[in-house]
Amino acid sequence: MGIFIIFLPLFLVSSFIGTVSTASLHYDSIFNFGDSLSDTGNFLLSGALLFPVIGELPYGRTFFGHPTGRCSDGRLVIDFIAEAAGLPLLPPYLGLGKGQDFKHGVNFAVAGATALDSIFFYEQKIGKILWTNDSLSVQLGWFKKLKPSLCTTKQECDNYFKKSLFLVGEIGGNDYNYAFFVGGNIKQLRASVPLVVQAITGAVTMLIEEGAVELVVPGNLPVGCSAVYLTLFRSPNKADYDQNGCLKIYNAFAKYHNKQLKGALEILRQKYPHARIIYADYYAAAKRFYHSPNHYAFYNGVLTACCGGGGPYNFNNSARCGHIGSKACLNSSTFANWDGIHLTEAAYRTIAMGLINGPFTTPPLKTFPL
Repeated sequence: MGIFIIFLPLFLVSSFIGTVSTASLHYDSIFNFGDSLSDTGNFLLSGALLFPVIGELPYGRTFFGHPTGRCSDGRLVIDFIAEAAGLPLLPPYLGLGKGQDFKHGVNFAVAGATALDSIFFYEQKIGKILWTNDSLSVQLGWFKKLKPSLCTTKQECDNYFKKSLFLVGEIGGNDYNYAFFVGGNIKQLRASVPLVVQAITGAVTMLIEEGAVELVVPGNLPVGCSAVYLTLFRSPNKADYDQNGCLKIYNAFAKYHNKQLKGALEILRQKYPHARIIYADYYAAAKRFYHSPNHYAFYNGVLTACCGGGGPYNFNNSARCGHIGSKACLNSSTFANWDGIHLTEAAYRTIAMGLINGPFTTPPLKTFPL
């Protein structure tokens, strides 16, 4: 499958030991849907084999000391959100066992997942490169299947879910990644944005109809700053890069998706005034450390991967992180990029702090000062 087997969702996690923030989130349970930015083990548990190295060190080394199925060196944004709410880290849905207490939430995210159903990609003749068929609609199906174990009557469900936080994403990044990585151009991809946004807002609608009242919907990250994009689409033209060394055209595409998503969420707010539909600006939260890496202690850089097999950005398809020929840096907290595709725990801690303490959620999350 050549180069295409490298691409899993393009995002992930954060690092930190100790307290996560200066605020405490006020939720009794969290339910998460998405891709590798927030998958805590579903991809490996599904039996998918396209990225087996996430089940081996150095993945998971920073916080857990062992691999957990997270596509990073440690915790993810969702982990920091759970910690800030005083809740256990979310168990992956596919790992739930009999008698297990999951009243505090469940993670349905799957690395490589798309917002659109897999049939869309097979119709586009690129279905064979999908990491997983567990798209957003599949994850929603898992939630509906689990719901009777959480609550039974409408009143019971309403009381339970009004104290719950639902995260729908980040999702959609892979819908574009798969297409870009097989040669899709910006014009073609822009045409698919309304379909992706519709899938995301459709998921939000379904969850509200099922009883959700507090939902966070993240936008896409600045993919033009990602080592995999910088390597694959490297340009000899300096004008193609911004002042931070990121590819302008791909960041502009992410911003276009985010603008369309924000507009669609505003329409949903008018339709469901009783719900709090929160947009999480992952793009702006991450752009801070690309602009001022030293301010966030990323002294070894934000564009170069901590773990890889060489090349200008330490991303090498023939020696990807965890494979023969690659090696990991000694201190991943000084890097923002983990494996060329995903971020380090430290980078995602910075993003999580921006969501929890503000100002990157609109409207703000429910917090109490500590």
